[in-house]
Amino acid sequence: MQRTNDKWLFKISAKRKLVDLNFKEIWRYRDLLMLFVKRDIVTVYKQTVLGPLWFFIQPLFTSVVFTLIFNNIASINTGIIPSFLFNLAGITAWNYFKVCLTGTSSTFRANKGIFGKVYFPRFIVPLSKVISNLVKFGIQLLIFAFFYIYYVNVKGADLSLNSYALLIPLYIVLMAVYGLGAGMIISTLTTKYRDLAILLTFATQLLMYISAVPYPISEFQEKQPQYSWIVDYNPLAQIIEGFRYAIFHTDNLHFDWMGLLYTSLGGLFLLLVGLIMFNRTEKTFIDTV
Repeated sequence: MQRTNDKWLFKISAKRKLVDLNFKEIWRYRDLLMLFVKRDIVTVYKQTVLGPLWFFIQPLFTSVVFTLIFNNIASINTGIIPSFLFNLAGITAWNYFKVCLTGTSSTFRANKGIFGKVYFPRFIVPLSKVISNLVKFGIQLLIFAFFYIYYVNVKGADLSLNSYALLIPLYIVLMAVYGLGAGMIISTLTTKYRDLAILLTFATQLLMYISAVPYPISEFQEKQPQYSWIVDYNPLAQIIEGFRYAIFHTDNLHFDWMGLLYTSLGGLFLLLVGLIMFNRTEKTFIDTV
């Protein structure tokens, strides 16, 4: 009896490239990607009392606390930018990076059950975190836009958008790239070293204070010149400061194209390293997680 050759649509192999990012395959699983995005948005606050109101409460309350502590007590000068608006811009940007980082950093541990049962491109899971958090970021950006209009039209703040506002989408992409790249690296490491997940919790808090979130870079350089290199060479500080500059465009904020260039190149390098480690770990992580 003659056997006929079966024609397979897809072939799953353990041998993969160092950086295997098959966009066609990801597009093929786009319905699953959207399902993960919907799950992340809907289920997070499903059994909470305030539900989606937490999207509004968290940045607003944090901005109020920052204004009281850093501007009223520590006397950090934000120039012509209202202190609350200055803090709200920084917190909104920082929150998007933070949730992308923390969300993707638990990819293997949080999804070990489904990863061990069915095949789909594993990169879909961290990618879904970035997209779902982008929706939350968009909501918080609308809150910021409301207060921006309020301070300009009601309080008479001397602020206006200009051509630098076109850089805002680029800074949003950079936040996502740094959060995704660093998150994938941490996710691969936590499959063997569980205590890194604990370290990440307070490391992100410390990182926030050296990333120019509660102050302008110029203020740090003036008061602590011997430690100014901490923020000068911190790409996250450059992103937060650049995001503010694109919105406010005031003299007390720092921006230069070289800083944007090395921050962009650093983000691409971090993402590349994250993809390499992620692709290598997904083959064997089920034995160690």
